[in-house]
Amino acid sequence: MIEAAVKALSQMFTAPFRRVLRKAVGLALILIVLAGLGLQRVFAWMAANGTAWAESNIGAVPHTAWGLLVWVLSIMAGLGIITGAVFLMPAVTAFVGSFFVDEIAGEVERTHYPAEPAGKPLPFARAIFEGSKTALLALLVYLCALPFVFLAGLGLLIMFVANAYLLGREYFELAAMRFRPPAEAKALRRTHRAYVFLAGMLIAFFVSIPIVNLATPLFGMALMVHMHKRLSGRRVELIEPR
Repeated sequence: MIEAAVKALSQMFTAPFRRVLRKAVGLALILIVLAGLGLQRVFAWMAANGTAWAESNIGAVPHTAWGLLVWVLSIMAGLGIITGAVFLMPAVTAFVGSFFVDEIAGEVERTHYPAEPAGKPLPFARAIFEGSKTALLALLVYLCALPFVFLAGLGLLIMFVANAYLLGREYFELAAMRFRPPAEAKALRRTHRAYVFLAGMLIAFFVSIPIVNLATPLFGMALMVHMHKRLSGRRVELIEPR
């Protein structure tokens, strides 16, 4: 597993991976900005309407004080979104990774396994479905763990373990589905769930590093291509989907 991680990291500095990285980072930043702007507008609207309701029902407080409260709440909402973007990166990178599955996996296979059969490109709809599913689950975990973030770090531990499971599962199954039908890829992952989870912990650690985590799709997919090769006995035959 460590050898696979080293190979994945070393390949990230190659020219083909740098080309994919630029596209992945660009898409991730666009998604983060759009999500941040949308959430900021929602929170600002909630703050303004909430204080308007309170002002109309509590007449003892001057209008200026309510206006100041709206301004403070809007600033806090903006800062909260910026902080939350760090924790939302697993969801963002899970979705972004689904766009570049075949580019990343194909480059790893050509570089490290040139004598073996190449994987079959995944249908775009299947890749997007898997990435969207993982992104939504990661977002749900974030929302559930958020109240526990300041409780002795319990929330951070919950998110780390959940990200290890979710990201490990997604990237391994995407790598396996290039050679196997979806049901068989999922069965292989369940058979080796402990190894896949441990590899997922490396991805979860990677995604927890600010700025660096923008490259998570490349590291995660490359790592799981190597893991799939090893867990399949290195000699992987291409199986047509049934």
